[in-house]
Amino acid sequence: MPKARLEAFSDGVIAVIITIMVLEMKVPHGTDLASLLPLWPVFLAYLLSFVYVGIYWNNHHHLLHAVDHVSGGILWSNLHLLFWLSLVPFVTGWMSENHFAALPVALYGVVLLLSALAFVLLTQCLIVIHGKGSQLARSIHGDAKGKISIAIYAVAIPLAFVRSWIALGLYAIVATLWFVPDRRIEKPR
Repeated sequence: MPKARLEAFSDGVIAVIITIMVLEMKVPHGTDLASLLPLWPVFLAYLLSFVYVGIYWNNHHHLLHAVDHVSGGILWSNLHLLFWLSLVPFVTGWMSENHFAALPVALYGVVLLLSALAFVLLTQCLIVIHGKGSQLARSIHGDAKGKISIAIYAVAIPLAFVRSWIALGLYAIVATLWFVPDRRIEKPR
């Protein structure tokens, strides 16, 4: 089946995810700069999550650009990814409202880890239907950034219970790794 419907649906869901996150940023009651100060945890969490969702949107676009068609299994695999991404606003809000306490920061990492694994699964499902000789398979070969990211999440989650700022720093490092889109699959056919 053509991929256009999958792309449109995914773009819509990701747009809603970002909209929900920004709605968590409540307008302060004061009119001076001091009234913005209590919002810094919310803004910081929003910024990190916005970057993450933007990275997924960007890489999802490039991933689907590298393929010709999708299957029913791909639709389910994509929904699996969107499920984990749809939890980003919840864990972002919980984390920021509780000033980056250990459990919310760890759960934030769990959602990031499961989103990453879902993206890997989607990629592998696309490779299965397009073949190991496809442009996508050749482009993704090895996927060092993906493996490093998953390893960093696995380390960061338990570290959230030691120092939540260490875990947040590690999450930011992963976002920095992916901030520039993966050029391997960005190239035109």
